[in-house]
Amino acid sequence: MTERTLAVVSGGLRQPSSTRLLADKLAAAAGEELTRLGVTPKIETVELRDHAHEIVDNLLTGFPASAFARVVETVARADGLIAVSPIFTASYSGLFKSFVDLLPDGTLAGKPVLIGATGGTARHSLALDHAMRPLFAYTRSIVMPTGVFAAPEDWGGDEAAERLDQRVRQAAAELAAEVARRPPATPEDPFALRTSFEDLLAGE
Repeated sequence: MTERTLAVVSGGLRQPSSTRLLADKLAAAAGEELTRLGVTPKIETVELRDHAHEIVDNLLTGFPASAFARVVETVARADGLIAVSPIFTASYSGLFKSFVDLLPDGTLAGKPVLIGATGGTARHSLALDHAMRPLFAYTRSIVMPTGVFAAPEDWGGDEAAERLDQRVRQAAAELAAEVARRPPATPEDPFALRTSFEDLLAGE
């Protein structure tokens, strides 16, 4: 079996986190779909709350700490990305946006991305299409048609949970099919120096 790596980025701020729970459900379903397609899944999960100080430091200094540089490399080298954010005031969280801001240009270009979100009310589900989808379209990633939103009521009761699981399975199947049909990712080092020292001195 061939192997594909899925990076899972969870922007939840609390523990336990419904955002992380949704991210795990999406990752598990995508892994099952990849296995069904004859591909061995490798899941690498990143909790942004664990790197919040490093993200702020990177924003202020322009240089990533070694631990955060490894997070960026994990995303850059993945064959597909599952990105899940809590929704605050009708959009993704500031921590989630700061993380995307710090990804070097081109990191997500052409990469299949499954978007997900959680929020305190089902009205926030619109943020998937008016906030998260445009964000990843701007990075030139390939955003899956189905995004998954989970409100508090989606976690309670058999009927609600089954509807959520159906959306999860649909989105996971789309991501797995897109990842499986592509050759393994071979990205460039996101922190590699692409300008010669002479050009830097010349101000080019």
